[in-house]
Amino acid sequence: MERDGERIEITISSRFENIELVQVIAEHLCENAGLDEDGSHWIGMAVREAVANAIKHGNKLDVRKKVNATFELRGFNLEIRITDEGQGFDPEKVSDPLNPQNLMKTSGRGIFYMKTFMDHIEYSFHNSGGTMLLMTKNLAKGSGIASSKA
Repeated sequence: MERDGERIEITISSRFENIELVQVIAEHLCENAGLDEDGSHWIGMAVREAVANAIKHGNKLDVRKKVNATFELRGFNLEIRITDEGQGFDPEKVSDPLNPQNLMKTSGRGIFYMKTFMDHIEYSFHNSGGTMLLMTKNLAKGSGIASSKA
């Protein structure tokens, strides 16, 4: 069944207490698209980690800097863009949390979760500052679509 597109955009200040709001929006959008509770939760976790990274590593906890989250749903294809106003970082230099030397470190897990829960993640860096993370997910791929809503 083809669905109409939906777009939601929210801009928050760089405060950790704003993360849950963006996560709830992501989970609600997924559930409305027919994804089951578990699938919606894991996408919400990916969004949570992305926003936390934008606040902490991108904007360096500067409450004057904003984080923008855009959710676009076309059919069963979900695109999520998280943008910060910071100087960026090299995601290739983040430690692999599965490496035995890094098991006790807390860094690197957010990117690992995003790669695990989403189909694709991609970073782009702007010369004037700011990082944009694009995460995509096909909500109909594999399990997760609640049969009663599809």
